[in-house]
Amino acid sequence: MEEKKQKSINDILPLDLIQRILLRIPVKHLGRLKCVSKLWHSLISDPDFAESHLHLSLASTHACIYKKNSTEAYLVHLEEAFNDKNYKVREVSFPFKKPPPSEFRLMGSCRGFVLLHQEPHFFVVWNPLTGFSKRVSYSWLDIVHRTKGRYFRFSGNAMLYGFGYDATLDDYLVVIAWKDSNCQLLDCFSLKTNSWINLDAVVPKPLGLMEWRSRGLFLNGSIHWLSYYLENHHSDGLLVFDLKERSFSKISLPEQLKMRDAATFVILGGCLALCSQDYVGCKTHIWVMKEYKVHSSWTLYVIPCLEFEPICLSNDSDVVAVIYRALKFAKYNIREELLQRFRCPHFRLQAYNWTWCTVYTESLLPFPSNSKHKDKKKKKNAI
Repeated sequence: MEEKKQKSINDILPLDLIQRILLRIPVKHLGRLKCVSKLWHSLISDPDFAESHLHLSLASTHACIYKKNSTEAYLVHLEEAFNDKNYKVREVSFPFKKPPPSEFRLMGSCRGFVLLHQEPHFFVVWNPLTGFSKRVSYSWLDIVHRTKGRYFRFSGNAMLYGFGYDATLDDYLVVIAWKDSNCQLLDCFSLKTNSWINLDAVVPKPLGLMEWRSRGLFLNGSIHWLSYYLENHHSDGLLVFDLKERSFSKISLPEQLKMRDAATFVILGGCLALCSQDYVGCKTHIWVMKEYKVHSSWTLYVIPCLEFEPICLSNDSDVVAVIYRALKFAKYNIREELLQRFRCPHFRLQAYNWTWCTVYTESLLPFPSNSKHKDKKKKKNAI
């Protein structure tokens, strides 16, 4: 009598259901699940699956990475840090083949990719989860050719910068606003084609009259910055640059928000949010725009703690933040209750400087390739 062949899960469950189950699994486990079968490997490796998982996953993995030195960093998975008593901070290596000859900065994150900048003219795009990295060199001559300037140095000249994604072109872009003598300029670098894109858009306000939170934040296809007038520190609102339309707009702040002291601008759960300190009441005020570009949706939350700097929302919609002076991560709910604290070893005051530290959402997304460049390479090899 022949033995019955044991059915696999692929034979029992329909493909659509398997895919829906995998979309709900935290991204860090998906790498191991590729080994279950060829089918699962194919499903998880599909760029469309990675895109869907980034947007539909019920358990996003938020991570904070901050510099230890020029070659290594500390990596904190925020959900695990709060939920696992035995959690240990990981050390990871930056994607440099050898120690960089000059200082570099963490410029921000977008869709699971972290952007590094190394003076004088190198970008490095890095996905800490998959290990992918791409080093891109650029020529500052391409930037200054339109002006009387002779040199461009990112750390000295860029008054605004941002890292974002243009879905229409499947391209990651670095946008830079800078001044040269009396000239105000806006440039954009394509990380897909390794080339500068000339932008006709004009920055609405004179850069020299404003103080800026220079690192922009990407949300809904646009990069956002918070600005102040230098004279009275009154905010002019959020400046928005649409990567598809290549145009600027502005988002007004809530009227009740007093901007006498510097505010922090963050993205919380896919919403714009502003954080300011109430030193009299020893509280932190967090204004959240629940509906994008709907002014009436600004909503105030109050945290009974000073210098509470939000960095993301947990999967339970609690506010995760850095308590600056205590050098701790903390989690509060919207009822103003402290839920947990996590003291991070090795966390230093410099780490709070956002050129030393960035928060990102892990993803399996592949980096887009430049098909034209590939075709040229194939023709060259054929010859």
